[in-house]
Amino acid sequence: MTLLNAAGIDFEVHSYEPDLTAASRGLDAAQALGVEPATVFKTLVLSTGDRLVVAVIAADRSLDLRALASAVGAKRARLAECDITERSTGYIVGGISPIGQRRTLATFVDLGAQEYEQIFVNGGRRGAMIKLSPTDLLAMTKGVYADLVRDDDG
Repeated sequence: MTLLNAAGIDFEVHSYEPDLTAASRGLDAAQALGVEPATVFKTLVLSTGDRLVVAVIAADRSLDLRALASAVGAKRARLAECDITERSTGYIVGGISPIGQRRTLATFVDLGAQEYEQIFVNGGRRGAMIKLSPTDLLAMTKGVYADLVRDDDG
């Protein structure tokens, strides 16, 4: 949030009490905030073999690992181990923000984000979401849009 303020980015912070037992933290956030699940985006850290990358996709969608690997120019991609993710980002799992990570990782935001003027992403701790424009998210992460989700929603 400090980085967003310093960059002059318009954003809002929305807090909620997270259900740490929820099957989907993104869907839990959407329900708690009373917003459409497609506007809440989850941050996933993945390993492509030789490097870590970030995928940002809607909470109600599933990541297509092949599509991400293709976007990255890698043969394969898989979710990174929790301890590696936490060391790399500086955030705990369930509170990983695509913004302000300890190490700058290549960031890929699903094309679906462009459908909304504002989206929600994690604010760096469980129970904190940041509402901002997808354009500002790309600027802050030096990210790019990519087609990252499965067509079948699951």
